[in-house]
Amino acid sequence: MPKNSKVTQREHSNQHVTESVADLLAHEEPIDHKASALNVSGEESRGKQLEDTSELEDRPAWNSKLQYILAQIGYSVGLGNVWRFPYLCQKNGGGAYMVPYLILLILIGIPLFFLELAVGQRIRRGSIGVWNYICPRLGGIGYASLLVCFFVGLYYNVIIGWSIFYFFQSFQYPLPWSECPSVKNGSVVIVEAECDKSSATTYFWYRETLDISNSISDGGGLNWKMTICLLSAWCIVGMAMIKGIQSSGKVMYFSSLFPYVVLICFLVRGLLLRGSVDGILHMLTPKVEKMLDPQVWREAATQVFFALGLGFGGVIAFSSYNKQDNNCQFDAALVSFINFLTSVLATLVVFAVLGFKANMMNEKCVVQNAEKILGYLNAGVLSHFLIPQHVNFSHLTTADYADMYEVIKKVKEDGFQDLHLDACLLEDELDKAVQGTGLAFIAFTEAMTHFPASPFWSVMFFFMLINLGLGSMIGTMSGITTPLIDTFKVRKEFLTVGCCILAFLLGLIFVQRSGNYFVNMFDDYSATLPLTIVVILENIAVAWVYGTKKFMQELTDMLGFRPYAYYFYAWKYVSPIFMALLLSASVIQLAFSPPGYSAWIRQLAEEQYLLYPTWALSLLICLIILAILPVPLVFILWQFQLIPDGSNKLSVSYKKGRMMKDISNLEDNDETRFILSKVPSETPSPMPTHRSYLGPENASPLDLGGASNGRYGSGYLMATTPESES
Repeated sequence: MPKNSKVTQREHSNQHVTESVADLLAHEEPIDHKASALNVSGEESRGKQLEDTSELEDRPAWNSKLQYILAQIGYSVGLGNVWRFPYLCQKNGGGAYMVPYLILLILIGIPLFFLELAVGQRIRRGSIGVWNYICPRLGGIGYASLLVCFFVGLYYNVIIGWSIFYFFQSFQYPLPWSECPSVKNGSVVIVEAECDKSSATTYFWYRETLDISNSISDGGGLNWKMTICLLSAWCIVGMAMIKGIQSSGKVMYFSSLFPYVVLICFLVRGLLLRGSVDGILHMLTPKVEKMLDPQVWREAATQVFFALGLGFGGVIAFSSYNKQDNNCQFDAALVSFINFLTSVLATLVVFAVLGFKANMMNEKCVVQNAEKILGYLNAGVLSHFLIPQHVNFSHLTTADYADMYEVIKKVKEDGFQDLHLDACLLEDELDKAVQGTGLAFIAFTEAMTHFPASPFWSVMFFFMLINLGLGSMIGTMSGITTPLIDTFKVRKEFLTVGCCILAFLLGLIFVQRSGNYFVNMFDDYSATLPLTIVVILENIAVAWVYGTKKFMQELTDMLGFRPYAYYFYAWKYVSPIFMALLLSASVIQLAFSPPGYSAWIRQLAEEQYLLYPTWALSLLICLIILAILPVPLVFILWQFQLIPDGSNKLSVSYKKGRMMKDISNLEDNDETRFILSKVPSETPSPMPTHRSYLGPENASPLDLGGASNGRYGSGYLMATTPESES
């Protein structure tokens, strides 16, 4: 106990102690008792937030810092890094897209990521407990995060199920999607019409894997193959989560590191492919004019937002198992930049492979059009004098075809369109934007069919997708189970199994024949708008309700050093403004772009963009409203005092061994007797001297000598509880 504490001074004096508990615990300078953690009335009552210290001591913890970092990396690095970022890079100007992405990563990504890491580590609770503590009226933020996590988990595990199906199908040679199936019609063998009109990989995806219907309104019944794969995916997630971080932390060692091994192997293999350099140069060549397009900045902000997993609650859940003095400021920057570099690595791999595929498709285009020209020459439609002398049809190069194409186009200017000849430009093939499932299950699989030892590379690729998805699913499930376990004190084993069973049953909607359309609906609309609102409210709750100065002071006490002043301004001004702009842009886009989806039409063997029917629009709106509903609902319940907050009691706890002491509605005599207990070991120490954080302009270092810096600091509450440092 500090020698200069008020309790010690009074023990060595003969003066009668008349101060109350509140006076004894008062800080050196005047404070606002309404904002005190020990205040028992008003909206800032912390009655429900005062923690049982024995429970906090028993809280699980990461085995090592490496395990924690790998868990955060595994959660933030997911399927979006492999198929969403490369698509946006291709669509929005190649290398130029990385400039707005990096700017927005620094302006809003890292500060908000640090904010979630800090509140989780500071309060040591899941999303529900964290936001109930920060501001009870905004406690609905935690429930909204939980609901969004649940919606995302429902369809995200379906993608893992698809990857499992392709993984087992890859143990064949040749790969089952390398050629179109043939149909016998008597003695004649003909190629399946749907496959002939599209491609072997496209046919395998839409017909053999999904057996997809023509529209979202045509359910078509369950796809039994995908149902089994979905069940397998939930069994894997359940086993990884059954013991909490004790089991999931061990899984993360493999699921977080293995994708990097595969990506590096694919990059080396891709660079050895013919035409891979064309793809990489296409990616790195910046189209600077694209940077002036506001849509590019909006999509970059959205990608930053989702790449780091902000608002889901998984980041908070993982950081809540940290030690109080963990340097989460460094963790925020480290994980954010690893995430960015992973996206760049994945983009290099994707464009190397797509460059190879583009060259293959371009050569195929040249051969097909050369056959057309030969037919026109034999039929007399074209004159042999139009063919340059150096052109050799038996060894036709893309350059020779380009020369021949330009000559025919000039001479046959009027009737050129009737010849139906394609330019076969490599640039056109590279500009074909492919995203999401189309990139992973169609474009990439088609390229791998041309690899030597293609089954091996296919097995590696889809095993990587399974691990990427598993890492993200563990974080998503932690965003569901951790706050529920903290709030309702249920057994983690029962809760995990129950969540997996419920999610599997609800997920059956995604494995019917129209299930892919529901996956796209949930992916596009169930998370984007709700999560943007959730993160804005998180930022406002910390910066403007709880107070940026107060929060920075608490971080200084917790970390042992003052965080960069940059975060002060980012949380208070920069991030809220950018997030408000992002929310406005998302709402405007939703208003001016009628919600729709790409439907696969079997008879035409091509995709068509269809608008959602009325019932689907109603479902879409219900998803958005349901995800946000907890925020206003909890606010109203608190506003009208319909939630019991325990404000009639003053509960102050401290720990001695395994025994807890509580005070409720103390009388003056009881209060004095408790403070001046004759047993020294039972005498609680006062709170550390309060030092107001004066903002980033106060550059003088804080004097931390008077405060305990151990795991259990001096005070009525353990240092690991938020109240002990308020």
